[in-house]
This record gives sequence, C-alpha cells and structure tokens, in this order.
Amino acid sequence: MHDLSQQKEVKKEIMVRGKTQMKRIENATSRQVTFSKRRNGLLKKAFELSVLCDAEVALIIFSPRGKLYEFASSSMQESIERYRRHTKHVNPTTFRSVEQNMQHLKQEAENMMKKIDLLEAAKRKFLGEGLGACSIEELQRIEQQLERSLSNVRARKVQVFKEQIEQLKEKEKALLDENAKLTENARLSEKHDIHLQPATKNQNVNQPQCNAESSSSSDVETELFIGLPDTRARHISHHV
Repeated sequence: MHDLSQQKEVKKEIMVRGKTQMKRIENATSRQVTFSKRRNGLLKKAFELSVLCDAEVALIIFSPRGKLYEFASSSMQESIERYRRHTKHVNPTTFRSVEQNMQHLKQEAENMMKKIDLLEAAKRKFLGEGLGACSIEELQRIEQQLERSLSNVRARKVQVFKEQIEQLKEKEKALLDENAKLTENARLSEKHDIHLQPATKNQNVNQPQCNAESSSSSDVETELFIGLPDTRARHISHHV
C-alpha cells in the first residue's frame, strides 16, 4: 500500500502543470523521476545548441548517486583544456573590476530612469496636466517658462515670414525682368513690320495700271460690229 501511494503521488506530480517551486523534492521517487526527465531535456538542449549555433558545448552531470552523464560537441578533454586556458587569464582583480563596472552601470541606469521620470512629469505640467499638487511658486515658474517659450516661437515665426517675403521679392524681380524682355521683343517685331509695309504698297499701286491697260486693250480686241463690209470699214475709220 505504501509503494502504491508513492506511485500515485509521483504520477500526480508529473501530471500537474504550472510553476514549479525551486526547492529540493523530498520524495525520493519523485526526485529520481524529475532528475531523469530534466537530465534528458538538458542533454537535448545542449545538442541542439551545438548544432544550431555551431557552438562548442561540454556538459557534465553527476546524479545524486554519483553516476556520470556527459555530452561534448567535439571532445570533452579538449573543451576542459580550453576552459582552463581561458580561466587562467582571469584573476580575482578582473572579477572585482567587472563587478564594480556592473554596479556603476546599474547606478547610471537608475539615475537615467529618475531623470526620465522628472522629464515626463515636467512635460505633463507644461501640457497643463497634473497641476493639482503644484505650489504657487512652481506654477509661476511654469508660467514664466511658457512665456519664454512662446516668445521664442514668435521670434522664429517672424524670421520665417521675413525669409518668405525676401523670396517673393526675388521672384517678383525676376518676373519684371522677364516682362521687360518680352515687351522689348514685341516692340522690335512691330518696328520690323513697319519697314516692310512701303514696298507692299508700291506693288499694290502699280498693279491697277496694268489692269487698266490690259482691260482697254482687251476692249479694243474684243469689240464686235454687225453690218455690211463697206459699212464696217467706215465704222473702223471713224473710231480711229
């Protein structure tokens, strides 16, 4: 009965999922089962780490009864020698230096966090939030700071306006120059057209005289007379 109850307790511990308390397992059977499971998982993880990351991994495990379990991605002896060569150059002074550096970095991180909190609180106050706990003096300081900031913003705005006005003036000057060039080109073109007009008028004056002469000659040549031949001869002499 006692062995059966222990087995039930072991199965119950195995089936229960959740946060495991980091303390020694009092039940020997449960402790042995947990050791076997965790050992196999650790050996598997060591193998995966060596294959996936191309890392040199050496793992040594001694069971509570002193049995050895090991895993080495290359050679256990070579890994141990490499470890010894590496630790030979590390002395207690180096460890103390590293520890002091870590403490210094931790202190710096804490100071930075405090500064960030102060800046966030000041930002909220400038936005008009969280002013309930502010005193009169603090509110006056916030007001003065906001007035200085507003003055700087207005000065920058005036400067930007001046720069834009200067740019518009330069554009206006360029447009006026271009308009003057276009006006000069139009005047020269008109003057050129005026010089060409007299020759055209002379041609138009001479053309009607030619037409008149041709018309008169055509009248003479095309004039007809109906009658006897002797009458026709007298008619032509009369006109001459």
